[in-house]
Parts: sequence; C-alpha cells; structure tokens
Amino acid sequence: MDAVDALNEIAFWLERSAAPTFKVQAFRKAAGVIGDLAADDLAERVRDGRLKRTKGIGDTTFQVIRQAVEGAVPDYLDKLRQSGAKPLAAGGNGLRPQLRGDLHSHSNWSDGGSPIDLMADAARYLGREYLALTDHSPNLKIANGLSAERLSDQLEAVAAVNAAHARQDGAEFRLLSGIEVDILENGELDQAPDMLERLDVVVASVHSKLRSDRRTMTDRMLSGIRDPHTNVLGHCTGRLLQGSRGTRPESEFDAERVFAACAEAGVAVEINSRPERQDPPDNLMQLALDAGCLFSIDSDAHAPGQLDFLQYGAERAERNGVPAERIITTWPLGRLLDWLESGR
Repeated sequence: MDAVDALNEIAFWLERSAAPTFKVQAFRKAAGVIGDLAADDLAERVRDGRLKRTKGIGDTTFQVIRQAVEGAVPDYLDKLRQSGAKPLAAGGNGLRPQLRGDLHSHSNWSDGGSPIDLMADAARYLGREYLALTDHSPNLKIANGLSAERLSDQLEAVAAVNAAHARQDGAEFRLLSGIEVDILENGELDQAPDMLERLDVVVASVHSKLRSDRRTMTDRMLSGIRDPHTNVLGHCTGRLLQGSRGTRPESEFDAERVFAACAEAGVAVEINSRPERQDPPDNLMQLALDAGCLFSIDSDAHAPGQLDFLQYGAERAERNGVPAERIITTWPLGRLLDWLESGR
C-alpha cells in the first residue's frame, strides 16, 4: 500500500470521528514529510532507521509507513476501517444514498485544514458526484477570508483540480467553485458582485453580531436572501450546541418571513450537518418545509473526513419528513447547475 495514501486515509477516518486536531495533524504532517520521496528511497530510509529519526515522524506514523512499505495494510488503518464501516448516524438510511453532492466545504485557503485537492479526493472516495468549495469571504478575517484577488486565484486552482480528476479513472466528479459569503450588517454580500458572478455556488451566512435584535437580524437576512447571487442560506440560526468553541444560542429573527423569502427567491435553506450546529433546529425545519422551501444538506466540512458528516444531515432531514425531491443535493449535476444558473 502507498504509505502517503495510508497516512492520509488514517487522518480521514480520525477527522470523521472528530478526533483531536493534534492527532489528525500528526498523520497529515507525516504524509507531507515523505510525500516527495521516491518509493525506493523511502524503503531504504525505513530499513536503515533514518526515517525514524526524521522530524515529523513519530513512533506510530513510522510503524504505519513501515507496514505500508512492506506491502501490508497498516494495522492502525485496518482498525479504523473496521470502525468506520459503522454509520455515523442511526437514521437517514433512505435518504443518505440519494445524496449526490455537497455545497459547503472549506480548504486551507481560509479556515479549513487541508489543501483543495485532498478535499476533492475525499469527496470522490465517498462517492460524491460534486463538491462545492466555499471558503470564507474577506470580512471574516479570523478565518482568513478570501479577497477578490485570492478568490480569483482560487478559481484557477479549482480548474486545475477538475482537469486532474478528468485525467484519472473517468469517474464523473466536479469540484464547483463557490464561496461562503458573509451577509454584512447592512444586508449586502461581502464580495464584489463581478466575482460572485464567476462562481457556481454562493452560500450566504451571518457570522457576526449574532445577538442582534429580531427586527435587525430579519432585515439583514432578507436583504442577503434577495440578492440575486445567493443560492443557499447557510446555518440560519448560527447556534452552537457543543464543541471546542462552546455553546451559542440561536439568533432571533422572523423565521416565517425569512423562509417565505427563500421560497420566493429560490434560495435553498441549508441543513447544516455539523454535529455542533444541527442547524436549523427541527421546529424551524418544519416552518421552512411548510413555506415551500428547497433544502441543501451540506457538511460544512473543514477537513476531508468531515465530508461524511452528511450522514447527520440526512438523518435529521428524514426524521423531519423533508422529501428527497426538495433537497437540491440529491439532484444530478446537470439539473443542479441549471437551477443555480436560473437564479442569477
């Protein structure tokens, strides 16, 4: 087995199970250390002990590399594969196989932990037909949001990834260009309109002043929803239920007006699959359903293994009776692209 592949797959399974970041990074770092070594050179370094003394290689990562070089599936990886065979969520079994893609993910261009190509590789590994890369916009400085210039550069990187995948095994996969753009306090979207025009997908989210009063937040969200560039309303309440960032209550807004605007403007309401978000709450999901909204089950992944969080979103959507036909991430790519374009 290729040692780099083994290390990256271990990191994937650890990310999927929400393992501590330092543990994941040990395997990602080791993969980077040996990534440029020829197979014969790597094998020689394993045999003579030089690799074990190399910075960035620990006891566990060395054993993984050694077993891979010797032609075996490393024991550590084998155990993770066995545990990973179990679904993350108990429900959603009817809906989960119908999900074709994911319209919300982050790379190390903003606050994600991995390069774009690793995110795309993981999406393909999971059987996705498409994945939208939606790094943050400039206002979110804490997340290294993308200026117009950096976003323009990223479009070239996305095109390169798609070209590379097209040369591989012929399996259909498309990395969609996109952004998670802040809805600013004045209701405008935090990116130049001409840049938004160049993207496949625009997820609009509120990330600041989340405790604003009900009227202020409602007006802000309505303005963002009615912008013709917006395709998806991201994690609408901004709540946090658990995790390293602590907890945060739901933002207050007029949900009936917001969801009516989504239905009228053809903006999908995101079912955010992150365990700490579970957004929108069940009662608001029902309001959006009654309002006639479309939905997008998204992972909001910040690492490759987190792309499998879609299982959590599928479970919640199925439990709340959201029909697959109204979930745009069950649609084939051609239909999805037609719908995205029609809203512009």
